[in-house]
Amino acid sequence: MALQDQIKKDLLAAMKAKDTETTATLRVIMGEFGRMPSKTLADGDVIKILKKLHKAEKEVLARQGHAGDSGFLEILARYLPQTASEADIEAWIRSNIDFSRYKNKMQAMGDIMRHFGQGADGNQVKAILQSRF
Repeated sequence: MALQDQIKKDLLAAMKAKDTETTATLRVIMGEFGRMPSKTLADGDVIKILKKLHKAEKEVLARQGHAGDSGFLEILARYLPQTASEADIEAWIRSNIDFSRYKNKMQAMGDIMRHFGQGADGNQVKAILQSRF
């Protein structure tokens, strides 16, 4: 089932269960889908929207001085792909990247991000490269 269809299905279930927080969050997500030129979105586009909403909510919480997660973030996280751990990223880099091919270590970012795709955060990969290699 496509991610967009799963979110629609979960919205209906949340409305029937009278789960107001989940309903409100999924309606925000569906509203973002409505802003897109196409009515049917690929999973990659849905994930981009979810990541954008996740980042925006974290920024709002940081500005307000809240360090913890919100219910909104927890609901968004249900639909986001699991990200690779720092240990997994570092192990892959050590076994697959030959830094002698690059002028500097940051040029390896492209190859690393192509391998991990949506499963790794670029800022996390950058931090690993800067601190451990």
